[in-house]
Amino acid sequence: MGRSFANLHIKSGNLEKTMEALRELSEGHSEVLGVSNHEAQPIPIVMYLSKSNENWISVLHDYFVWGTVKKVGKRLSEIIQEPVMTAGYINEEIFELSVFESGEIKAEKIFCEEWTRDEYGLLEERLQDDYLRDELQIDEENFSRLISMTTPFQAVDQLEELLKLPLWSDSEWVPHEESLRDQFEKVEFHSKNTGTV
Repeated sequence: MGRSFANLHIKSGNLEKTMEALRELSEGHSEVLGVSNHEAQPIPIVMYLSKSNENWISVLHDYFVWGTVKKVGKRLSEIIQEPVMTAGYINEEIFELSVFESGEIKAEKIFCEEWTRDEYGLLEERLQDDYLRDELQIDEENFSRLISMTTPFQAVDQLEELLKLPLWSDSEWVPHEESLRDQFEKVEFHSKNTGTV
């Protein structure tokens, strides 16, 4: 088994608005973060935030894995009303990039070898290359080169370089990697206690 990660990125320059949306997600929609609404006590929800550049705010959380991060991205895009990009990378075999807006998937690209695509039965939920290129603000030549890639780690490297985003990041890595600790700030929210003791 190879390296895996998952993270999400909000297309916004407004950190305050992002914090409010993450607070609402944590308090009102904690089930998408793997927190039961029937806990006896409110559970602290720890996220790591990075204002990666003027266009994107990156978010890490321990429940983000390939398969769950898209659900969080979808819900968060409903709350914040800004594009939310999710990245899921699993076992060096698959890199899945999805963009949500207003609770709907707008574009998706899965980078993998053809045999992997067949083995997992992978299909993009929505292929919208023009939308993806516009949201990522990548020129035609670099975008064409990017979407033709089939090697997941090369696609991550290329996209990270083009967007200046910390794609090679996961909440589990933060305590162990100084560069991530320097880049991400720990933020704590609390789920609402709706259960009974």
